[in-house]
Amino acid sequence: MRFQTLIEGRWIFFAVAVLGWVGLYFGQHWLVILAFLLFLFCLNFFRDPDRKVPDGEDVVVAAADGVVSEIIEIEETEVLKTRCRRVGIFLSVFDVHVNKAPIAGKVSYIQHHSGLFLDARDPACSEKNEALTWAFEGAKATLVVRLLTGAIARRIVPWSKVGDSVSKGFRFGMIRFGSRTEVYLPLDAEVTVKVGDRVKGAQTVIAKLA
Repeated sequence: MRFQTLIEGRWIFFAVAVLGWVGLYFGQHWLVILAFLLFLFCLNFFRDPDRKVPDGEDVVVAAADGVVSEIIEIEETEVLKTRCRRVGIFLSVFDVHVNKAPIAGKVSYIQHHSGLFLDARDPACSEKNEALTWAFEGAKATLVVRLLTGAIARRIVPWSKVGDSVSKGFRFGMIRFGSRTEVYLPLDAEVTVKVGDRVKGAQTVIAKLA
């Protein structure tokens, strides 16, 4: 467990501890068992393993753990203002929720967007849900990464700021409890994953830049 990740769950762990204490105080063993199971769930959710990051300026890694839910060509209207290929990754509550930089470079853009909390598997969530957009300016391309909340996930935590230089796989933020991460790639990039593939942030190669 990393302290930076674990501290994001401090109030959740505190609430679980209170629940367990109440169960002990009043002799409600089912509450103690529930608190223990919730504690194990939270430990699993806030895990943050180290990963071996593939080398190469042309290599793009997954920005999150999860399942590739879509690969489509779409207009990126916020930062690049051009057509891109979007790789969407759905994160369940059992996935690692720390987000990793897909390439090495400089954080050139961050913008928060208020919105709804539709299920992250809903196609409309990309346009309607609360989100945080990032841009990473690398040696070969600038990539846009968008973090979206979901029906359960209600908080996106940024750990970096505009102007920061980050290495590939750098932990730049976190989404709490189920969500979606999108990576916008140049059209000439070679996508190396397909819909349904399970990926690991900072480790799975999702594309190679031209």
